[in-house]
Amino acid sequence: MKKLKIEILALLLTSCLTVSAQDNWEALFNGKDLSNFHQLNGDADFSIANQELIGTSKLGIPNSFLATKKIYGDFILEFDVFVENGLNSGVQFRSLSTPDYMDGRVHGYQCEIETSPRKWAGGVYDEARNGWLYPLSRNPKGQSAFRPGEWNHYRIEAIGPNIRTWINDVQCANLVDATTGEGFIAFQVHSIHDKSLEGKIVKWKNINIKTSDLKKSQKQLDR
Repeated sequence: MKKLKIEILALLLTSCLTVSAQDNWEALFNGKDLSNFHQLNGDADFSIANQELIGTSKLGIPNSFLATKKIYGDFILEFDVFVENGLNSGVQFRSLSTPDYMDGRVHGYQCEIETSPRKWAGGVYDEARNGWLYPLSRNPKGQSAFRPGEWNHYRIEAIGPNIRTWINDVQCANLVDATTGEGFIAFQVHSIHDKSLEGKIVKWKNINIKTSDLKKSQKQLDR
C-alpha cells in the first residue's frame, strides 16, 4: 500500500510538472531581487518584502517606473496588485524610453490601477503619448471589477494589435491598436503632490508572463 501511494504521488507530481511546462508561464519577478529590472524617470522607492514588489510614493518627483531589462512583444501577463486608497498606479507594456523622446520619458501602453471614484482601473492609457485609448466609461460592467482595499487579480493580453484586460475575471478593455509592437514592461509609482499621500504604497505579487502558444491561451471575450 505504501509503495502504491508513493507511485501515485510521483505520477501526480509528474502530471503537474508536465502541465506547467505546457503552459509555458514564467515568473517575471522572482520575489528575491530586482536584477531583471532597472528604474526609469522618478526615484520613488521600490523594495521587496514577503516576495512582493512594493512601490512607495514620494512627494514632488516624476512618475517612477521599474522596467524589465528584457523586451516583450506578444504576451499574456497576470499579476495581483494591492494599492492604498488615493494612489494612482499602472503597469506599462510595449513601452519605450529613448533619449530622443522627451529626454527619455517612459511612453507607451499602460494598464490602469487606481482607486478614484471614476473607476477606470483596467482601462488602457497611452503614457506620455496619446492619452486614454480605452477609458472604462466604454464598459460600465468593467468599472465594477476592481475592489478597493483588496488584492485584485489582473490579466493583460497583448497579441498582435489586440490588447485586452481583465480584473478579477471581469473583462475591462478590448482595444485594437498597433502603435507599438514591442517594448519593456514596467511597474509605475505615480507622482504625487498631496503630502497626505506620501509614503503610501502599491504592491504586486504572483507576476507571471507567457510568451508562446498564446492563441490557445486567449481568454474568451464577454462581448
